[in-house]
Amino acid sequence: MSDTTTATAVAQPRLDDLMLAMDVVDTLRHEERLVEKELAQGDRDEALKKRLREIYEGQGLEVNDRILEEGIKALKESRFTYKRSGSAFGRFWANLWVNRVISGAALGLVLAVLLVWFGAGVWTGIQEQRTRTAATVEITQTLPKQLADEKATTLSQARTDDARAAIDKLASDGEAALARKDATATRAVIKSMQDLRARIVQDYELRIVSARGETTGLFRTPNVNRDARNYYIVVEAITPSGQKLTLPVRSEEDNAIANVAKFAVRVPQKTYDDISRDKRDDGIIQNNVLGRKARGALEPTWSMPAIGAYLTKW
Repeated sequence: MSDTTTATAVAQPRLDDLMLAMDVVDTLRHEERLVEKELAQGDRDEALKKRLREIYEGQGLEVNDRILEEGIKALKESRFTYKRSGSAFGRFWANLWVNRVISGAALGLVLAVLLVWFGAGVWTGIQEQRTRTAATVEITQTLPKQLADEKATTLSQARTDDARAAIDKLASDGEAALARKDATATRAVIKSMQDLRARIVQDYELRIVSARGETTGLFRTPNVNRDARNYYIVVEAITPSGQKLTLPVRSEEDNAIANVAKFAVRVPQKTYDDISRDKRDDGIIQNNVLGRKARGALEPTWSMPAIGAYLTKW
């Protein structure tokens, strides 16, 4: 039994010898120039062993020839060199599995980013399509119906030719805007039609202002003719119930529209003089209605001769 044990011990290299052989190989690898020079010149193991022995002796180590030879042989055979096994594709999936927690988190993050990006793109596309669809429906269905309804409703309130002409003009402008597929312009026309109807349905008198401290009449010298005068009577709009209205009035001096409670109406000099005499008699204007705007009409009907141009500032 002891002979068998001894034989086994002799057949298998000791761990110390194996470690030394590995160290020899490691030393040879770090001495790349030495290895390249010696091995490239052929089988000069003795010279190589001598050099290795000098290295180890310099470190205070004693290595026998068998260990040096074993190390040189192992280096030639790449015995202690790690070689990757399997394909690159297989190694990739193996590494992915080993690092599955980190890889899973990274993959999850990438998928989340892609999902958000894709979702945002889809949502944007849906919204753009909805916007285009809504715009198409508005310009082809909604606005044409609104324009037609506003025109019909406003015409039903009109009682004079000038009011009907103004309605037809606005409707024509709206139809032209629809033909251009200009929704903004069409909406503006519809708003103007609503404003026009509000004017048409109003019923008020233009009463001459005559209270103490108030201006009843004035005149202007036009820039184009310094020898002439334009005469004006100041009025305010009063409803049958006694309510004072604020109206949008266009000034003939600057063509600007202002919402005012009082404005001046240009009249012939004779009308101006007659009202002036009426007020001088007793401070009260007996005939104080310059005109009346009836429901259904667009412009006032004048009780006295008037030109119909206006001032909003004086």
